[in-house]
Amino acid sequence: MSETEIPPRPAPVPTNFSQPFWDGAKEKKFMLQYCLDTGKYQFFPRPNSIHTGRRNTEWREASGDGTVYSFTVTRRAPPAFRGREPYVIGSIQLAEGPRMMAEIAGAKFEDLKIGAKVRITWEEVNEEYNYPVFELVE
Repeated sequence: MSETEIPPRPAPVPTNFSQPFWDGAKEKKFMLQYCLDTGKYQFFPRPNSIHTGRRNTEWREASGDGTVYSFTVTRRAPPAFRGREPYVIGSIQLAEGPRMMAEIAGAKFEDLKIGAKVRITWEEVNEEYNYPVFELVE
């Protein structure tokens, strides 16, 4: 690998609860768990609804739209991400309600602000997985 190449992102390790999320990601579909009792979404995947504690959830395709709730620039990456820095990690307030942490791809610190609009895009990890990242919406 040359010095200008970005190293590949580590592949995810799905669990029984997260497998539907990664199956959707493979097709570039952003899937979230939805509580049938309350009509609310949740992220990260869990066996039960965070709203009721019941197992009355299903997977639904989400919009992939959100806003930046907070962010930080990573300049010293953990070993699996070395060579990718600097990169921006944001707490994204999803249009459907939950928040999730994700990279804001291609973003520069000076272009970011709290409340900025973002949209999901996908980075191919390998033939089995696409990884969700967000990009600024102009």
